[in-house]
Amino acid sequence: MKENVSDFLVQRLADWGVRRIFGYPGDGINGIMGALNRASGKMDFIQVRHEEMAAFMACAHAKFTGEVGVCLATSGPGAIHLLNGLYDAKLDHQPVVAIVGQQKRAALGGNYQQEVDLVSLFKDVAHEYVHMATTTAQMRHLVDRAMRIAQVERNVCCIIIPNDIQEMDAQTPRHEHGTIHSGVGFQAPRTVPHTEDLQRAAEVLNSGDKVAMLVGAGALHATAEVLEVADLLGAGIAKALLGKAAVSDELPFVTGAIGLLGTKPSYEMMMNCDTLLMVGSSFPYSEFLPEEGQARGVQIDINGRMIGIRYPMEVNLIGDSAQTLRALIPLLDRKEDRSWQHHIKRQVADWWQTLEARAMEPAHPVNPQRVFWELSPRLPDNCIITCDSGSAANWYARDLKIRPGMMASLSGGLATMGPAVPYAIAAKFAYPERVAIALVGDGAMQMNGLNELITIAKYWRRWSDPRLVIMVLNNRDLNQVTWEQRAMQGDPKFAASQDLPDFPYARFAELIGLRGLCIDHPEQLASAWDSALSADRPIVLDVYTDPDVPPLPPHITFDQAKAYASAILHSDPDSAAIVKASLKQLFAEEVD
Repeated sequence: MKENVSDFLVQRLADWGVRRIFGYPGDGINGIMGALNRASGKMDFIQVRHEEMAAFMACAHAKFTGEVGVCLATSGPGAIHLLNGLYDAKLDHQPVVAIVGQQKRAALGGNYQQEVDLVSLFKDVAHEYVHMATTTAQMRHLVDRAMRIAQVERNVCCIIIPNDIQEMDAQTPRHEHGTIHSGVGFQAPRTVPHTEDLQRAAEVLNSGDKVAMLVGAGALHATAEVLEVADLLGAGIAKALLGKAAVSDELPFVTGAIGLLGTKPSYEMMMNCDTLLMVGSSFPYSEFLPEEGQARGVQIDINGRMIGIRYPMEVNLIGDSAQTLRALIPLLDRKEDRSWQHHIKRQVADWWQTLEARAMEPAHPVNPQRVFWELSPRLPDNCIITCDSGSAANWYARDLKIRPGMMASLSGGLATMGPAVPYAIAAKFAYPERVAIALVGDGAMQMNGLNELITIAKYWRRWSDPRLVIMVLNNRDLNQVTWEQRAMQGDPKFAASQDLPDFPYARFAELIGLRGLCIDHPEQLASAWDSALSADRPIVLDVYTDPDVPPLPPHITFDQAKAYASAILHSDPDSAAIVKASLKQLFAEEVD
């Protein structure tokens, strides 16, 4: 049987090293689905419950493996559904290739059913490369260019394939004028700055007395180099959320997360440093960085577009984080005065005590901080942690101590709801031998997490280690936005928009063949985590938590305090409870 275009597509992706495609079928991609069926054993098709989840999984695959993530959707509505997950990949600079179907070429422009201008639709999210096949001979270079550009630019690319093209015989481009003859393969280059730029950066860093480092996702592969630089410079290390796994939280000079979800030591370090070294981060919130003119700055980033846009850096180094730091290290002087780092260590030690005191404060019924605090020492070696946007991200950022060998991620740039469960599923397919833990708010769980439990039920027996834990903060409230309404707008909680229906998450898990545990008392947490992390199959922990425990920022501004007071004075329905809980949290810090 002669190879058709769809068979060629699947084989070409395999030639590029793709072994797994996340997607959902539809008549706009019937030809491709047939090819995937014929390629059984060569290409693994993972059926999700919604195309958005396929894009999230492709993004997570890229994040956790460094490979290109591939997702597949049908024409029209299926293609549209991909967008949110693809924007997640775009804003977090992940290489993802989306393959979507289209109506037959003869129907295009005729207001045909499910006809959508897909090139225009994807022109922003896949701005580096989006093209529609119009002849069979194009397929080779469309695949090759999409795969290569996704890796070079660390961005989303899209191939649109009309369904009549999918069924046609594959064609090798003729050796003639006007044809393209592409090939497979990409190896990232060794990218380091010029010697004179490294010397300028070393001069800035060597002259500083109070060096603060901020590392992000671009430093995940540069742990050893980051730590060596911190040791030489006597620096503290703060972490952007996507860089949480870059360095261990057990190190005494690691101040933890930065920003609204960050820690007091990170805030204090940035407000008092005289030198800032940013490595692989585009952390956007300037109010948590030094004031302009306070500190001299050096930034390292592989992407020249992201250089010098967060703080007016004195020296910008475009290069791979690990390679650039290795080239910089011989030029750095070891600082003999360690008083700055010792001060940071004392602040970090005090902060961990504060967090423990806050976590152990009584709540109704369970303090959400304690859920994470009890998990932290129980995290299995080499586990993979995913977190959703919302209040869960506060406690993930602060209360979990990441150790070497672990991976962790969430939606950083887009900060969208819904990726934690599909991220964890993708992690289990990439590393079936490792434990995955998804930390989810009940809003995100109701939005799409419940549906993806069905995906887990479909596939979990394929994983060599079946342990996948989904913890749901069941507070019946869209909690992060509720607190933002109070602290930013000064508005009381709007119950009509914020209250969520209660749902039996653990019972639903049991209904579809998974495990489920319901926790409504803090003393149950330790044993619940132990049970979940030793379960013989995926498990949902349904934890009834108190929505009135405030996610206090590391520094409360006058405007925030004023807005909070306004919300209370305007008869917030939970006024008494939130005042009481806030005082407990503030008192826990003052006591320490």
